[in-house]
Amino acid sequence: MPAQAVPRSSRWLAPSLLLLGGLSFIFIWILLALYLNGQAGWMALLGAVDVVLMLRFGGMPHGLGRSVLATAATAGMIVLANWGIAATQIGFAMGLNPWESAVKLGPAYAWTLSQLANSPSDLVCMAAAVIIAAWFSR
Repeated sequence: MPAQAVPRSSRWLAPSLLLLGGLSFIFIWILLALYLNGQAGWMALLGAVDVVLMLRFGGMPHGLGRSVLATAATAGMIVLANWGIAATQIGFAMGLNPWESAVKLGPAYAWTLSQLANSPSDLVCMAAAVIIAAWFSR
């Protein structure tokens, strides 16, 4: 009986899964934060798990590259989710759609709003999420 070749995953699968899964997770995080009327910083931990699983299921090989990509993707998800939450809250107060407010929101104002809205436990969860992504994606 001939041996069957193990199919290799495509190089585009892991980044595609990461982009699609990351953007979907960011939207879920923003909606949950609006529903709970808070930042929901604990979602960063679930985001780190999402990133690690997307890279693993996408077939990206183990190593430093996957760890760096997972860390950067998790940090990016945290930044974009906080940006989206702040933009949506301010946009609702000013009568703007969330995407209109997100474009007009500057980095300094978003940073100030995130500092005011995130509690110490949210910050701990976000820092732990980056560490979890780096550790479990190696």
